[in-house]
Amino acid sequence: MTMVAWADYKSEAKARGALALELYAAQSTPAKAPEDVKAALPDHLAYQAKLEAAGQLALAGPMSDESGDHMQGVGLIIYRAPNLEAARALAEADPMHKSGARSFTLRRWMINEGSLNLSVGLSTKTVNLT
Repeated sequence: MTMVAWADYKSEAKARGALALELYAAQSTPAKAPEDVKAALPDHLAYQAKLEAAGQLALAGPMSDESGDHMQGVGLIIYRAPNLEAARALAEADPMHKSGARSFTLRRWMINEGSLNLSVGLSTKTVNLT
């Protein structure tokens, strides 16, 4: 399998008109007992709220097992950061990872295509993202 340099691929994507928006995806998996994960949850959620308010958290949430029928305990966290090192610092500072309750793998993620739909109800003051 031939590996292509990330920077070269990103340049090629931009040249062909793709968005080439670089985000950082952390797959977070339990590393200790469920009680340890549960104990770190309040601080983890507060940290994620802080990152969200700062614009550094794009998306985050749990993932199912491969069947789609069960909660497996794996989470996916998408960071906005200037580079991989800064994204790694955000992941490492997460109380869930800092405590050792969960471990993570981090990868660059290039967004080239797709869509988001946002509906804002002015009189109802509602927002719906699909």
